[in-house]
This record gives sequence, structure tokens and C-alpha cells, in this order.
Amino acid sequence: MAKAKVGQITILLILAALFGGGGSGFGLSNLAVQLAALTILALNYDAVHNFLAAAPRAFIALVIATLALPLLQLVPLPPAIWSALPGRQLVAEAYSFADGPGWSPFTVNPARTLVAFISLIAPFTILAICCSLNEQDRTRVLGLIVGLGLLNLVPGIVEVLGGDGQSLLYPANKMPGVMFGLFANRNSTGLFLVCCLILLAALPTIKRSALGTLSRLLLATLLTLGVVLTQSRSSIALLILPAGVAIIRAISAHKSSVPQKLPMTLRAIFAAGLAGVILLSIAPLLGETRLGTIADRFEQGDGQRSLIWEDGRFAAERYWPLGAGMGTFDEVFQVDESLEYISPRRAGRAHNDYLELAIEAGALGMALAFGWALWIIFAAWRALATPQQWPAIAGTGILVAIALQSLLDFPLRNQTMLCIAAFALLLIIPQRKDTSADAAANGTLSA
Repeated sequence: MAKAKVGQITILLILAALFGGGGSGFGLSNLAVQLAALTILALNYDAVHNFLAAAPRAFIALVIATLALPLLQLVPLPPAIWSALPGRQLVAEAYSFADGPGWSPFTVNPARTLVAFISLIAPFTILAICCSLNEQDRTRVLGLIVGLGLLNLVPGIVEVLGGDGQSLLYPANKMPGVMFGLFANRNSTGLFLVCCLILLAALPTIKRSALGTLSRLLLATLLTLGVVLTQSRSSIALLILPAGVAIIRAISAHKSSVPQKLPMTLRAIFAAGLAGVILLSIAPLLGETRLGTIADRFEQGDGQRSLIWEDGRFAAERYWPLGAGMGTFDEVFQVDESLEYISPRRAGRAHNDYLELAIEAGALGMALAFGWALWIIFAAWRALATPQQWPAIAGTGILVAIALQSLLDFPLRNQTMLCIAAFALLLIIPQRKDTSADAAANGTLSA
């Protein structure tokens, strides 16, 4: 049974890597990943039930709240209620020119919000199925993801050497000398490779040998080269995370080959660093009045991003505190985009996922993001005291990398990175010590 689950997750991750890196603009490609995820869920009803029953209660609450958020925004409301919501005046006026306003969902664009919910199917499948895998099977999945990172280099190197600057899978992108690999966004490519480097640093060492060490160094060099070839400044800066994991691993490696708890000093340093980057990541959520001025926090950022953030702040305030609906940024942003900032290109995204979340989900979305941040901090601290501390460190590193890049980009707006983030969450959940033969084969989670 466990082998079947590993095989199904392998198929899903490969499909996510091949077809899920394009974002919302590539619906048919995303559909292939989502249909595969639905099929796997249908084949593993018991695994879903066990996940909901055995996973930590706080974790389940956050998962359910994340899934419920876009669904709640699709609930129809009577005209007297939805027309009085913040930011709905223009929608109500548009309806008045037709047959008058009728019942309407909370979101200003139900189709996009429905797509936002559907995009959560694949990561939920990863959570539900992988939670029942034992440590050995999870390690196989971990190694698979590293292999998918190498797979990214194949089309990427062709793109770099090709000369025309076009992405092989997403030809609309034309940047000579830049590697896109299996993604439409080079920042996502770089981040994915950084995540692979973190997992590589945390992979268990079965037997120390010169050949094994050399192989890891070669893989790390190739993946690092891939990050550099993306020319993504944020991803290159995030290389400090896998380097840090590798250093911590090297410091503790000489003590024993048997899994032990990390020394309290290293745990304290790790926890302090984690808390620091989490606070930095959620800084945009801690505004003075309403949301605060986002652009002032990023004075050193790209000029075009700063302009989007400035207009995005007004959009967030227009729909505050309830939001406009998940997935609706591209529509609602046009209303508040300043005439002096308009260019031939559309913003498309806020280029700051926290700001975009504030626009689309309001205070509830902010609270949900803050809840995830707190859970990650406490779960990571607990996991460091278990024999599975290295996978936990890898999972934490991946989530920190995603949180940091979210300050400047939108890493969780494609199926591939959503699946990687889901797997990273599982890595920081301590596993129960199993005693039965069945549990040894399948693994369970600590309640």
C-alpha cells in the first residue's frame, strides 16, 4: 500500500513539475495536475480520513481554514448585503444599468475565486497522502524532488545557450541568457532550485564515502549554477539558506552517525534565526493604520515594484477589511492604478504576496497567514528535538525561502511550488513512533 502511494505521489510531483509552473495563465496545463490530484484522492479515501484524524489539530484547523476561505467568498449574498461591502460600489452601479443587482457572491469575480480554490487540490493531495508515509518513503519523495531540480536544468541550459532568449515551455518570455527551466517565472525557477539544494543538504547519508561526498558536491554545484543562471536576485540571495543548512549539518556530523537531538545552542540559534525571518516576512501585515505604507518598507526594491505597491495599498484599503476575493487582483487593481504609472504592460500581480493577500482576502487572509507563521515556528522548534530533525530543518528552510521571496514576488501562485510547500509542511510534523507492523509499513502522524 505504501509503495502504491509513493508511486502516485511520484506521478503527481512529476506532472506538477512538467505542467504546473506556468501559473494561472495556463489553465489547461494546471488542469492536468489537478485531475491527477483528484484521481489520487479518489483512490485514497482512507488516507484522507486518516490525515484529518491523525494530524495535529492546529495544523488541520489551518488547512481547513485555507480551503474554506475561497469557498466562503463564493457564497451568494442578497443585494442589500453584498452591495454594502467595501469596494462594491462600482459593481453595484454596473448592475444597475442592466436589470438591477441581484444575489451575488462575496467575491467580485467568482470564476477566478473558484480557480483559486481548485488550485489548492494538488497541495492538499500531497498533505493527505504523504502524511501516512514512513520516514523511508518520505526520503524517497525528498530525493525525487532533488531529481526534479536537475530536470529543470535540461531545458534551462538549452534556453541559455540557444541565443534567442525564449523559454522552451513558455515562449512568451523572452530574456536572452536567462534560464526559465520548467517555469514561466525565473524567480520561481530559482526558488525551486534553492528548495532542492536545501533538501539535498538534508538528505540522509547512508554511508560516508569519497564518492558519495563528491556526488553531492557535484549535484549542489549544478543546482547552484542553475540558480545563478536564472539571474533572479532574490533567489541568488536565498542561497544563504541551503548553505546554512549544510554548515549546521557539517558541525553536528562529527559527533555521531546515529540521529540525535541537536545541541541546545544550535537549536536556539536556529529558532532565533527562524523567528527573525518570519517576522521580516510578515512585516507588511503590521501596518500602523489599516495596512500601513507598504512601499516605504521596500525603498531599496525595484522602482516598478514600488509603484505597484503604492497603488496596491490603495486597492487594499478600498476593499479592507473583507477583501475583493481570491484571485481577483488583476481586475480590481486596474481601478486604483495611477495614470502616471500606467505602462503598455499590466502589473498582473502585486509582486508582494502579502499585499496581494490583503487585497484579495482582507483581515481574514492576514490572520490566516499569521496563524501559519506561528504554527511553523512552534512546529519547527518541536521537530528539532526529534530524530527527524534534518528533514524538519529542510522543510523549515523551504518555507522560510518561500516566505522571504513572497516579499518581492508571488512564489505560491503556481502548482509546482504549492506542492513543494505542502511537502515542506509535512517535514516539520514529528512522526509517531510506530509499534505495529501495519504502522511500520505506512507511518502515522502525532496527534
